Amino acid sequence: MNLNRKEIKNIRGLILFAAVVCLALMKIDLLWQAVVFFVQIVKPFLLGAAIAFVINIPMRFFERKLFRIKKEKEGRSTFAEKVKRPICMILAYVAVILVIVLVIVTVIPQLAQTVKVLAQEIPIFLENTISYLEVLLASNPKLLNELRSIQIPEIDWQNVLQDVIGFLQNGMGNVLTSTFSVASSIASGAVNFFIALVFSFYVLMQKEKLGDQASRVIKAYTKPKTHAWVTKVAKLLHRNFSNFITGQCVEAVILGALFVIAMSVLRFPFAVMIGVLIAFTALIPVVGAFIGCFIGAFLILVDSPTKAIGFLILFLVIQQLEGNLIYPHVVGNSVGLPSIWVLAAVTVGGSLMGVLGMLIFIPLLSTVYILLRENVNERNSAQDRKETPYRPKGHAETAKVAVSASAKEPAREVADSSEKEQTRQTKGGEAKPVRKQYYGKKGRR
Repeated sequence: MNLNRKEIKNIRGLILFAAVVCLALMKIDLLWQAVVFFVQIVKPFLLGAAIAFVINIPMRFFERKLFRIKKEKEGRSTFAEKVKRPICMILAYVAVILVIVLVIVTVIPQLAQTVKVLAQEIPIFLENTISYLEVLLASNPKLLNELRSIQIPEIDWQNVLQDVIGFLQNGMGNVLTSTFSVASSIASGAVNFFIALVFSFYVLMQKEKLGDQASRVIKAYTKPKTHAWVTKVAKLLHRNFSNFITGQCVEAVILGALFVIAMSVLRFPFAVMIGVLIAFTALIPVVGAFIGCFIGAFLILVDSPTKAIGFLILFLVIQQLEGNLIYPHVVGNSVGLPSIWVLAAVTVGGSLMGVLGMLIFIPLLSTVYILLRENVNERNSAQDRKETPYRPKGHAETAKVAVSASAKEPAREVADSSEKEQTRQTKGGEAKPVRKQYYGKKGRR
């Protein structure tokens, strides 16, 4: 069997690929450790890129609405153009920090006050419970006799004391080790966050340049078709993630406003605080509002158990309204994903990666959905073209001409036979046809 160079090169590539896959499967544990180690190294930069992507949304808004500057000719930039990006970036960071501070200032003090009140109410609740049990036992002698008949095992306090001493001896070292590991984790997290924040500054200041460099690198090492496809997917991902974050924020604001208005009308306590809390936790898709509901019900329970039950009913009503009308139209339409696929993305993402997976999988699945839809439409169109018979342009006119020509053929044969019969002999014996005479436009002879 004769093989050319291209076929030999393809066979070598397949053999090398198969060998790499087999080696990776054999050493899957080492490969996973290498991936984890690499992720830990680039983690600050990934976090910085995520921060830059989120901050870029309000920064673009400020650039479009607050700084409408026309560029001068010959590539010269004015002072306003030079300071536009830093000012808008600072405004975007300040806006995000103010939202976080507002939530903390609104929720944390009230939550601490509720815990303090609850701590004061627990002893009173225990005293009332004991008094109620005493009255119950006094009125039911049989129940008291049954309780007395229960044999309670004796406690060996010597063994308990030895166990406590052993725990203290062995546990102090573990406590010190745990304290040191927690402190080092906090310090490492603070350093990583600082690096991520600085990296996000650089990304936002030079985002156009970085995008152009990435496009040039892909173009240099891939085919034009691959470069076009990667560019298309990157733009689609950017659009879907931006629309998802914007839609999620709009949906959270709408949900929080609904709770504030409804709770104020029904005279529930902590209306503004619970509305802000639910709006903040609603940034987590689908399940975030339930976290805010649990905390809100806990806060209202201290004030009035009856109102806490009413709040739960109000939450279920608003949640149904939000889940069936607001969320699918605001978030689903913003990313171009049907409601059933939004629920599937949240479920799969939460199972794999927790809260982060819920935030990532919706725009990611939306991108896959759009690409798959386009590919399916292209394939169906190609199959329809194959099944439809080919009819070139002017096919109908050609058929009409052929029909008219076939209808005129008998008339031409009759005319030729009449011409032969009308010939006459001249003196030289030569036969000459009679000259044809035409009358009118129709050419009648």
